[in-house]
Amino acid sequence: MPRKQSDAQPAASRRTFLKVTLIGTAAALTPLYPARGAARELEAELPSSDVKPFELDELTIADLQDGMKSGKFTARSLVEKYSARIDEIDKHGPALNSVIEMNPDALSIADRLDEERKAKGPRGPLHGIPVFIKDNIDTADRMMTTAGSLALVGSKPAKDSLVAEKLRAAGSVILGKTNLSEWANIRSSHSTSGWSGRGGLTKNPYALDRNPCGSSSGSGAGVSANLCAAAIGTETDGSIVCPSSSNGIAGIKPTVGLVSRAGIIPISHSQDGAGPMCRTVRDATIMLGALTGVDPRDSATANSQGKSLTDYARFCDPNGLKGARIGVARKYFGFNDAVDALMEHSIDAMKKQGAIMIDPADIETLGKFDESELLVFMYELKADLNAYLATLGPNAPVKTLKDVIDFNDRNRQKEMPYFGQDLFVKAEAKGPLTEKAYLDALEKNHQLARTEGIDATMDKYRLDAIVAPTGGPAWITDLINGDHVAGGSSNAAAVAGYPNINVTAGFISGLPVGISFFGRAWSEPTLIRLAFAFEQTIKARQTPRFLSTIGTG
Repeated sequence: MPRKQSDAQPAASRRTFLKVTLIGTAAALTPLYPARGAARELEAELPSSDVKPFELDELTIADLQDGMKSGKFTARSLVEKYSARIDEIDKHGPALNSVIEMNPDALSIADRLDEERKAKGPRGPLHGIPVFIKDNIDTADRMMTTAGSLALVGSKPAKDSLVAEKLRAAGSVILGKTNLSEWANIRSSHSTSGWSGRGGLTKNPYALDRNPCGSSSGSGAGVSANLCAAAIGTETDGSIVCPSSSNGIAGIKPTVGLVSRAGIIPISHSQDGAGPMCRTVRDATIMLGALTGVDPRDSATANSQGKSLTDYARFCDPNGLKGARIGVARKYFGFNDAVDALMEHSIDAMKKQGAIMIDPADIETLGKFDESELLVFMYELKADLNAYLATLGPNAPVKTLKDVIDFNDRNRQKEMPYFGQDLFVKAEAKGPLTEKAYLDALEKNHQLARTEGIDATMDKYRLDAIVAPTGGPAWITDLINGDHVAGGSSNAAAVAGYPNINVTAGFISGLPVGISFFGRAWSEPTLIRLAFAFEQTIKARQTPRFLSTIGTG
């Protein structure tokens, strides 16, 4: 969920609390814009991979539905094909390591859905579709929910999260759970994204020595590698949009409260959220529509009454950029020259589609809520995690944050071989949520990120959305030093609890880079319209090649 990021401008205050979500490379790289000719030119220069093409590569949810309707596929055959591919390249071959656990009941679920299709027809667009969910999302089945931690091995919640419940009701097959940055990257300020004690290290499918970002690392890498049709990730600050950017896919971080967090291992109830990660914006909208709804177990969802929808795909308009007023948040630029050049190309493309680009349209409060964001995290982590662990019952392997800290200390060689748990220790030292320091910090966050931040900027310039680089090209994974800081743009929308959509903007030296569209609370329909139209204009998505490395010249 949360990832540390630096501010783009050297003079701006630096974020020092969370490991970088949104990181590019420090070196200036030659940008590859999404022109197909340029893509082919670069492919000739890159080393080759031994991974063979896959029958289901790049098939959308609609493609799979058409295949099941025609009889080419069944839900069972899709589960079998994806499972074989997972064995071939996730567990062997390039060994992406994006899947932490397979669902032993997937085939029987698929069989029941095939029988239902024959008898009654499909429930909807997700009927029989194999999907992944992140291993911090509860499932009441034979799979565990561990957040990647050895401390929760064996933990099998008694009740589905509403996310899992909704996916099952829509007819999807939960194929397995994805690896993640352990505890959604809130354990240490020196962590390596994509690593967990239980799951090990997830790799980036474009270059195996590069990082998939986090904390939804396995969801991003697995979807990009075509190991499933779609996946669910979670975000507190950057953990959907960054792995979506680094793995060349579309990701939607919804408004807090649009999707229930009940049954999801928490960090911060003021910022946590779950959302879809897919190869296309349209697929992400199909997934999002299946997840919405008021849940008595999550009070934040009450605010979605009258604002949530079950069909977001209808906003996928290829002409959606025409006449839109889009602000360019320039303060998020400047951390990588090649990223800046790619963003200029993206801005020009939107202009050609009729968008009115307001440039610059900066959020003046950036940098002013960094410390208060961390403070809120520390208070809410202790309270929220303790509350979640209490729901697991008397047989839970750990019952409090303090128990987790003690477990990690006792199992230091397995749980902390590369980085420690300084943020856990800081959180444990915090008092209750009634303390003035917490209440003041939370109020400050909302005032600066919402009222004086995104809302003020959009009011001032009469904007439909704000755009900025999601991050830079994937950095080389470094288990010794941790993640490498550069820049990104997730923090304002994250702290505000507002929606954010990543779309692939292009490639730099063979590595994908995304652009973020964010805006006011409950503005998902507008953001989807703009993001989809941009995606259709640029058409930047490329299938990963599983290269061992990418040289930079």
